[in-house]
Amino acid sequence: VLSSATRRMGWRLAAAARLPVAAASRRGVATWSQLSDEHKMLREMCRNFADTELKPNAGEWDKKHEFPADHVKMMGEMGLMGVAQDPDYGGAGMDALSYAIAVEEISRGCASAGVIMSAQNSLYCEPVGKFGNKKQLEEWLSPCASGEKIGCFALSEPGNGSDAGAQSCQAVLDGDHYVINGTKNWITNGPQADKAVVFATSDKSKKHKGVSAFLVDKGTPGFSTGKPEDKLGIRASGTCSLIFENCRVPKENLLGQEGEGFKIAMVTLDGGRIGIAAQALGIAQASLEASVEYSQQRVAFDAPISKLQAIQFK
Repeated sequence: VLSSATRRMGWRLAAAARLPVAAASRRGVATWSQLSDEHKMLREMCRNFADTELKPNAGEWDKKHEFPADHVKMMGEMGLMGVAQDPDYGGAGMDALSYAIAVEEISRGCASAGVIMSAQNSLYCEPVGKFGNKKQLEEWLSPCASGEKIGCFALSEPGNGSDAGAQSCQAVLDGDHYVINGTKNWITNGPQADKAVVFATSDKSKKHKGVSAFLVDKGTPGFSTGKPEDKLGIRASGTCSLIFENCRVPKENLLGQEGEGFKIAMVTLDGGRIGIAAQALGIAQASLEASVEYSQQRVAFDAPISKLQAIQFK
């Protein structure tokens, strides 16, 4: 009997369950025997998708810096862009372990896809889902949790990469709008994002308690993106700066209460660390599998190098 969370995922998991499934590895965020039937089904779905749809294309996407838009849409249809979000707002309604399993398996097939998915889930959907009001959930969470739109999280700045309480980006209240000025750097999903959670200082005298969070749409006058970063890897996931020049954001787009921005950022980053760990595990698993495969194919001294004791020790 499937749990209510799986039933809420409806045709997404049911359709995926009919796909041929790759053999399950015993390694991962949990051993196979520890997983519930629901978690096993999710893992099989993600692993099959990674092997058949992501892995064959990952190298080309990375070389070309190509955002895999069609495959991201497919991930949304599978419920992977809002794994732990409320089904009433486009999410799959599953738990944190489900999220970690999904990120691990997607990252195993394509590191860039894992980053895109993780940032969407933990850095955008999570703060909106936890701190947004009903109207914001409908307008800002639903399209992203369903995978229809892409979201990003804009906290880091050129001089404040790790000091989240010292935001130089300013938000000044002017009537029924906040006017935002400043630059955000190294924003994952930034070039493709339709929506952003943006942090800015609304009251400098209160230091970190004067930081607020805002919901900003792409296309808002005064909001632009910088040149995409030329990274060493994970290049199919776009990274760029966000630039705000007298960008007027309606007061109703304040996420949470004024001055709650630092709290929202810290809560969000705590959850985001789960995704980072799962990404690393998936990439490591892919590396191990590739190494084992190579050792069985590479011949030296008239035998596959996997037969050599030095290789076996590894």
